[in-house]
Amino acid sequence: MALDPQLLDILACPDTHHAPLRYDADAQTLTCTECRRVFEVRDDIPVLLLDEARQPTEGAS
Repeated sequence: MALDPQLLDILACPDTHHAPLRYDADAQTLTCTECRRVFEVRDDIPVLLLDEARQPTEGAS
C-alpha cells in the first residue's frame, strides 16, 4: 500500500525550515527538498525523526 497523496501534500521536513518532502515509492523514502535529509517509510508510516534521518551523500543530486 502506498502513502496517501493527501498525506504527501501536507508532510514537511521536521527541521525548522519545514520544507516539502519528495516521495520515492521504490526506495520507500521521503527526501527533504531543502536539506536533502532522507526519511524512511516503514510499514507505510513515515518516520520523520531527525535523529533517524540519513544525511545526503556527497555528490548526490
